[in-house]
Amino acid sequence: MIEEAMLMAKEYTTGLKYFINTMGCKLNENDSEKIAGMLTKMGYSEAKSVEEANIVVFNTCCIRENAEEKLFGKLGELKNLKKQNNMIICLGGCMSQEKHVVDKVKQSYSQVDIVFGTHNIHKLPEMILKKLTENQKVFDVWDIDGDIIEGLPVKRTGEKNALVTIMYGCNNFCTYCIVPYVRGRERSRKPEDILKEVRNLASEGYKEIMLLGQNVNSYDGGAGYHFSNLLRDIDQIPGINIVRFMSPHPKDFTDDVISAIADCKSVCKVIHLPLQSGSSKVLNLMNRKYTKEQYLTLVQKIREKVPDVTFTTDIIVGFPGEEEADFLDTLDVVEKVKFEQVFMFIYSVRKGTAAEKMPNHVPEEIKSERFNRLKELADRITEEENKKYIGTVQKVLVEGESKTNAEVLTGRTRSNKIVNFSGSKSLIGKEIDVEIISEHVWYLKGKAV
Repeated sequence: MIEEAMLMAKEYTTGLKYFINTMGCKLNENDSEKIAGMLTKMGYSEAKSVEEANIVVFNTCCIRENAEEKLFGKLGELKNLKKQNNMIICLGGCMSQEKHVVDKVKQSYSQVDIVFGTHNIHKLPEMILKKLTENQKVFDVWDIDGDIIEGLPVKRTGEKNALVTIMYGCNNFCTYCIVPYVRGRERSRKPEDILKEVRNLASEGYKEIMLLGQNVNSYDGGAGYHFSNLLRDIDQIPGINIVRFMSPHPKDFTDDVISAIADCKSVCKVIHLPLQSGSSKVLNLMNRKYTKEQYLTLVQKIREKVPDVTFTTDIIVGFPGEEEADFLDTLDVVEKVKFEQVFMFIYSVRKGTAAEKMPNHVPEEIKSERFNRLKELADRITEEENKKYIGTVQKVLVEGESKTNAEVLTGRTRSNKIVNFSGSKSLIGKEIDVEIISEHVWYLKGKAV
């Protein structure tokens, strides 16, 4: 029915254009690539801006509190444009799985034509066809976990690097997080389907892949086949030079995964290891299932097995019940691990999570003050770590021209550092040696060797 709907729609979509507004994580980005693939197969072409689009898809994220405000603001902006372009407006992604959001759309945003959830993206062509042929609104959000649908068309955004989702959902129920409620329980793709996708990417000239999952290292391919097995099998695929993954959970970072990272040449030695808090008390309130000491022990174990490893992390500032001593524990972990990059977030309430009803919420002014102190420390450490690259030669996958200067090329090292340098456009898509000559907070400057 998916293929049939995509083919039938071509009768109505000749000359029409689509625009996808993607909010949130890499998993959302990969979902948007599939949505783009389906729309393209239906006959739509990509619009350069929302103003010229005949169909707009909002692929939403509900991690941050202000995400709803941004979404409803954008929906409001499209009300007049909808009439001009006879526009179809679609709402999907994590936010569409939240009942209060869908209720508000029904009540106040009549311009929205289609609402679909995270479990039935593959049904979007059928919903669009129904709108095109019968001019009916379609609100279809599944509360149960959907099946894993293989073989959907994908329109990749990267020229040499590709996103590959290996599992869906999450079983952890961290008290601040809405993801298990909107993405469902953990479901892993079959190893043969993942490996087939990666082989196809290699044959198409892709050099780098990023394996995605809400809790990627809890991947379970069945019959004793785990994440470490997948890493080793992908490492044997010719043409794939760089393998990254995110996001793992510290509690599932087993010895076999560490050994696979150490042994596999293509697997990058940069690990995104979410900390969230350095306080064992706060970690317990978060239901993270590890302590400060266990986290630091894990970091040390990984460093012993993978000497050239580097770490990045996520940290939430101002979680309910966080006191000054707890925050100092977080600063202590940051100082000891020396993360190359810290993604920092001020805690915000998400409806439907356990943390919403917790006592002792931290005042906004204290959250902001702590956030600034953490940022100051993280920036200092990033600068110190960046200086260590000066004078070294790094392998860099050249991704394209710099967004701010077309005369400069940009790419990333194996440790995910952005490097800007001068060079021929013919280098785009290749992995080359670049000598690092200076550092900046957000990137390194180099010269091709």
